[in-house]
Amino acid sequence: MSITVTIKLFAAYQEAYEKPELKRVFDKSITVDEALTEILKEKPELEKWREVTRFGVNLDFVSEDTVLNDGDELVFIPPVSGG
Repeated sequence: MSITVTIKLFAAYQEAYEKPELKRVFDKSITVDEALTEILKEKPELEKWREVTRFGVNLDFVSEDTVLNDGDELVFIPPVSGG
């Protein structure tokens, strides 16, 4: 059973994709880490952010082993700087 996930992008992820969000259809339920792996295949320059990126699903912070469900909103939150 396939699932559709909305992926919200911030900072480096948004810059790489030049848009604030993506819609992705996956063949089956996957984990947050597996979704990130798919995104990094598309934009390998983001690999340097993998270890410092935090995640949210449906407005809650989650770990990378959280399983995604159809209709979930996944957020990639890399460190940001500013002042």
